[in-house]
Amino acid sequence: MVTPDSDILYRGGTEAGDIGHLRQIAGRFCPDEVRQEVSQIVLDEVDAINLKALEEGFLRLLQGRNGFPNEGIPTIGNEQRLAAGSNNSGNTSATFSNTANKGWNNGEDFGIGIPERDLASNLHYIENDTINVQSIRKDFPILGRKVHGKDLVWFDNGATTQKPKQVIDTISDYYTNYNSNIHRGAHTLAAEATDAYEDARQTVADFINAQSPEEIIFVRGTTEGINLVAQTFGRKFLNPGDEVIVSTLDHHANIVPWQQVSKERGATLKAIPINRNGDLILEDFDRMIGKNTKFVSVGHVNNTFGTINNIEHIIEVAHRHNVPVLIDGAQSIAHSAVDVQKLDADFFVFSGHKIYGPNGIGVVYGKKKWLDLLPPWQGGGNMIKDVTIEETQFNAPPARFEAGTPNVADAIGLGAALKYVKRIGIPAIEAYEHDLTEYARQQLGLIPGVTLLGNPKKRVSVVSFVVDNIEVPEMGTLLDQEGIAVRAGHHCAQPALRSLGYEMSVRPTFSFYNTKEEIDKLVIAVKKIIQQHA
Repeated sequence: MVTPDSDILYRGGTEAGDIGHLRQIAGRFCPDEVRQEVSQIVLDEVDAINLKALEEGFLRLLQGRNGFPNEGIPTIGNEQRLAAGSNNSGNTSATFSNTANKGWNNGEDFGIGIPERDLASNLHYIENDTINVQSIRKDFPILGRKVHGKDLVWFDNGATTQKPKQVIDTISDYYTNYNSNIHRGAHTLAAEATDAYEDARQTVADFINAQSPEEIIFVRGTTEGINLVAQTFGRKFLNPGDEVIVSTLDHHANIVPWQQVSKERGATLKAIPINRNGDLILEDFDRMIGKNTKFVSVGHVNNTFGTINNIEHIIEVAHRHNVPVLIDGAQSIAHSAVDVQKLDADFFVFSGHKIYGPNGIGVVYGKKKWLDLLPPWQGGGNMIKDVTIEETQFNAPPARFEAGTPNVADAIGLGAALKYVKRIGIPAIEAYEHDLTEYARQQLGLIPGVTLLGNPKKRVSVVSFVVDNIEVPEMGTLLDQEGIAVRAGHHCAQPALRSLGYEMSVRPTFSFYNTKEEIDKLVIAVKKIIQQHA
């Protein structure tokens, strides 16, 4: 315990300052490489730390000077501690060199391999207290597994998120207890399954603040959702000479469907360009839209640079020209609050697996006035009101767009995922993930040979980078050997990458179940790989 007249942190059996206790705590979070290096600085026989000397050393680091020029962390052994405790005059510290017994980084750096001066000036380890990360991690069984003998670090959240046991159990409960087709059965299981399916629709409507659950269509995912809108709108409203606007930042899923229908209908596809930071050039959009524009479809968030697009401006300008707008929300739905009424979006689409829900389920939100106008996309059961050999009368939306047996289990699972996210709270998630992302950018940006791609004004939890003289796929494979899962490729966003002069990138993406300690593991691994390739 530290007392007003003592500089010594005593070891007394149950004291919070017990070095052994601190080691036990740190051991749960620190990678092996960090523990090995720290053990060279604070040796096993050390029982206490000289707090005054430690404080002075860190103050020197924060001022840009060498914190411990002649010795390691100021410590005191057991005998010295007892002597100091008896007279309060002991200011003795053992001498341990930071570079003694050099490790894999040749002893040139401090801690996780970041130069000590930069590390001290960029300390951000005060945890955001808005969510209990360790408690949340217990909800995700897969996070406890090992990959190549190391703890899994899941940084591929932009491709798909992991599933909490609440979602897994909900899907299992459906198949175990009330699996049935829905809507037309006269038996108990059909009624229970129908109620659960429609409850999920209501949950989605509430989550994005749709005016009514009738504005919610279940599809397989974002890709199918955009294809549904492109084909139904395109077949009815696009004509030769018309124009559709997308953006250079968009995922292929928001480019290819509009490209196909535009070619079929004789329309022209245009794209909003981006600048070197990865932001849309909205002045060009303002000039681009005109009397021939019939539809605008853009992503809410870019999946490669994390750019949060100013969709409020895009929607407002498009509506001034009486042009409907679709927003691809695949990369935003899990990270930012979405209010479709406030946005005034005509269509909003997203995938369940991007927000801790199952694969194979997604959502199309459409304003009722548009859904009433659009023809069916697929024909079959459920979407009809009456059928003769000569003619078919179609159901009203959303049934009109849900032909055949729906994905009942995964719709219910999506409802469970949205309820799980809502309990944590999107504002808390957004704040925590922003902190993680900025920390990752800071620390990766300190590594020589690493280039971060894009620097948009507003961004979510995406960091994209390349490494000198190491191919992107190889870097992804080598990180996997360290237990770290990232995306390594073009991310289905080739126009965006090529606009900045790249073909591929390494892309870690973060979630509320990730931690700064995991980012440290990534930094260690990247630096280790670079040194091995030197």
